[in-house]
Amino acid sequence: MPAVSKGDGMRGLAVFISDIRNCKSKEAEIKRINKELANIRSKFKGDKALDGYSKKKYVCKLLFIFLLGHDIDFGHMEAVNLLSSNKYTEKQIGYLFISVLVNSNSELIRLINNAIKNDLSSRNPTFMGLALHCIANVGSREMAEAFAGEIPRILVAGDTMDSVKQSAALCLLRLYRTSPDLVLTNEWTSRVVHLLNDQHLGVVTAATSLITTLAQKNPEEFKTSVSLAVSRLSRIVTSASTDLQDYTYYFVPAPWLSVKLLRLLQCYPPPEDPAVRGRLTECLETILNKAQEPPKSKKVQHSNAKNAVLFEAISLIIYHDSEPNLLVRACNQLGQFLQHRETNLRYLALESMCTLASSEFSHEAVKTHIETVINALKTERDVSVRQRAVDLLYAMCDRSNAQQIVAEMLSYLETADYSIREEIVLKVAILAEKYAVDYTWYVDTILNLIRIAGDYVSEEVWYRVIQIVINRDDVQGYAAKTVFEALQAPACHENLVKVGGYILGEFGNLIAGDPRSSPLIQFNLLHSKFHLCSVPTRALLLSAYIKFINLFPEIKTTIQDVLRSDSQLRNADVELQQRAVEYLRLSSIASNDILATVLEEMPPFPERESSILAKLKKKKGPSTVTDLEETKKEKSNSDLNGITEHAPLSTTSTPSPSADLLGLGAASGSSSTPTTAPSAGSLLVDVFAEPSLPVAAVTTEADDNFPSDVQTPLEGASGEPDPSVDNAEDFFDKFICKNNGVLFENQLLQIGIKSEFRQNLGRMFIFFGNKMSSQFQNFTTTLICSDELSASLNLQSKPAEPTIDGGAQVQQVVNVECVQEFTDLPLLNIQFRYGGAFQNVSVKLPITLNKFFQPTEMNSQDFFQRWKQLSSPNQEVQKIFKAKNPMDTDITKARLIGFGPAVMDNVDPNPSNYVAAGIIQAKTRQVGCLLRLEPNEQAQMYRLTIRTSKEEVSQTLCDLLSEQF
Repeated sequence: MPAVSKGDGMRGLAVFISDIRNCKSKEAEIKRINKELANIRSKFKGDKALDGYSKKKYVCKLLFIFLLGHDIDFGHMEAVNLLSSNKYTEKQIGYLFISVLVNSNSELIRLINNAIKNDLSSRNPTFMGLALHCIANVGSREMAEAFAGEIPRILVAGDTMDSVKQSAALCLLRLYRTSPDLVLTNEWTSRVVHLLNDQHLGVVTAATSLITTLAQKNPEEFKTSVSLAVSRLSRIVTSASTDLQDYTYYFVPAPWLSVKLLRLLQCYPPPEDPAVRGRLTECLETILNKAQEPPKSKKVQHSNAKNAVLFEAISLIIYHDSEPNLLVRACNQLGQFLQHRETNLRYLALESMCTLASSEFSHEAVKTHIETVINALKTERDVSVRQRAVDLLYAMCDRSNAQQIVAEMLSYLETADYSIREEIVLKVAILAEKYAVDYTWYVDTILNLIRIAGDYVSEEVWYRVIQIVINRDDVQGYAAKTVFEALQAPACHENLVKVGGYILGEFGNLIAGDPRSSPLIQFNLLHSKFHLCSVPTRALLLSAYIKFINLFPEIKTTIQDVLRSDSQLRNADVELQQRAVEYLRLSSIASNDILATVLEEMPPFPERESSILAKLKKKKGPSTVTDLEETKKEKSNSDLNGITEHAPLSTTSTPSPSADLLGLGAASGSSSTPTTAPSAGSLLVDVFAEPSLPVAAVTTEADDNFPSDVQTPLEGASGEPDPSVDNAEDFFDKFICKNNGVLFENQLLQIGIKSEFRQNLGRMFIFFGNKMSSQFQNFTTTLICSDELSASLNLQSKPAEPTIDGGAQVQQVVNVECVQEFTDLPLLNIQFRYGGAFQNVSVKLPITLNKFFQPTEMNSQDFFQRWKQLSSPNQEVQKIFKAKNPMDTDITKARLIGFGPAVMDNVDPNPSNYVAAGIIQAKTRQVGCLLRLEPNEQAQMYRLTIRTSKEEVSQTLCDLLSEQF
């Protein structure tokens, strides 16, 4: 080893590292390390003070030992002492040791912070850089608390050197990512934004990274960065490679900064200023033009940098989705990469085209590359590229090419990698259903799917084909004939047996007229598969057998013999044994009429979102399965054969884009009105439904008395949803007498609530549903109470999730305490960013005084005795009003019960009158309440009298209740 002088390095460290490398065994290495640790410990504890060089050398040795995987429990103070040195190398080693070994709970953290503060205030750019690097490397909350206020001042100071500004920007970014609540941006926002105009491109690059992260959380504060980013981007893309020599990478000017600026612009919608928007369009066109130019270098670094800028520009074009010419040009540019020799470029091209396929402007342009994509599916070696090809075929599919794409995917499925087979099965099933004009083709496709990849056909897929066949009369006979023929194969997948058993059990009579598929032949065919199936499939086949007894009485004896056999009646599986015993007994004692009633044909399935689509979205994420139809439905109210849990071409009901995603809307009082089902894009679960009931029809008994008024939300002049226009007030009135339902809905957002109250306490679950396919960002909610209401009502809640994925929902819980009676209502303000646009919605929360009723039962004598006691004028409020709704006895009583008090029968001398009693429970007092409602059906009028010990309570309750009739 060459000699290392004291001035050039640390000879002792070099010798130690050499000794470690020369160790022949682990034991020898540990022995040498222990010897060195003992030597270092003795030096640190010795009476003789060590100079800075020696401290640096020994601290370096400890750091090296730590990096070898050994614990270090001393030397921290010596490292801290190095921070006060005026020599760069000693200070550097001290900061390096602290960054690696000192944790945020160390007792030395105060000393370290003081040393860092001294370096930050020294105005020595080298020392300031070391301190900033240490803060960023540690990045703890303690560091953020100590320096979050100091670093922004360094960043925006006019006399700070460029290298320090770079470090300060990146250090602040690190602290913001770990502790965003400690980094306050209001004071220095505009000055940080103007760093985009800095002459030093390194400062601009660091500032762009910081602003991009901050803009994602606070888009409004950094909105001015758009015009500056466009201006800087324009200067870069129009410059020659010689203009930015220090930041030109293989003839590409400032590629990293260009990518960061393009990414920053994706935080905002297209600029509103025509000049800025035109300049941005020119920049994007220039980038696309430069990508077509011959390469200036054959080196891979040149093409990588050039393509990085190109793909980020295409991402911005796709994100804005507003310039048809640019979208088509981007599609054509990506099409050239589909056959590129570089695998990564093919992958990126396919991935970007998947997003382009969802734009109505570029969908047709993407479809022109279908043959190339199919060829990639067949010949591509890399499985990840093949998977992207499958995604692109799924995204570009529409009615014109559905059969071709489904056929190609089925063909590929036979040789596809096992890791992606289940996903391909789901996509084939969805496409076959979605674009099926002829449902015989759909049945053939699904049965072929089961034949090719039966092990990967989930229950959702074969459930779905059953549902569609049951809901469509025109395909039932063909389905029965097809599954009968498919079951004749010597080896059938079990999923095919399930489908066959179910369909033949329901519709076997439709093909029984053919001697080749007589009832006995159908039964024998199914029973020949019985002993090869699992227990759940055998249970299904037993149900098919009892259905056969109803369909074909002539083979009743044959089936009873099978059910009577020991292998069934004494089966080791309890489920099979119970079915056999019960079915045998049912077939023996029930008359034909009873059998026909019990075993009648399955009714049509209720409309619901396709469980296959839900499973695919759960597997891949909502944003990855967006297609053109969903995008169009978000922009207009068109519906193309949407996937719902019924036959998609059924004319009985049509999915609505403004459907009740949360499943909370009250059903119509009229049974003849078709129920509106969730749209295809809806993934939101029905949080209050009983599992056995259809989603859209689920209501409580009280809710049934409130007709659903959910209407299509109004739109702005541009055709986009206008969040400021809503019918939330109409919904609010219905919550006076109920606790669950949809409170607010427009085309972007649905808000549902479920609440419960007991005495003076309550809890409200608020569900925020994203009805679109894209993510809501920066989602915040604020509870607003007047000063008077704050004294009467305590509300506590945790913040909602800041992002809501497309088709997803988040929940927020609000705890409520009634301190005293109140009249005002709390407001819920919701703010979020969708598609770059800031959205603001305010709704009243239905927390009204009657929610704190405790019902009180009493007899007639007690009621009227208490009624007379509350007879003073300031205790009674009376109101006579005209009936708004039909005067139905049951509905009126249900609404009174929903209002809160106990409704008592046989108390009022007039049996047509309603009397009720209850106690308003508050923390500070209890207020008894008696009410009497007198209907006059002839005049279609009501007289409502409420008596309480406080006039304000009587008036509030009277105003609330009178609006319900």
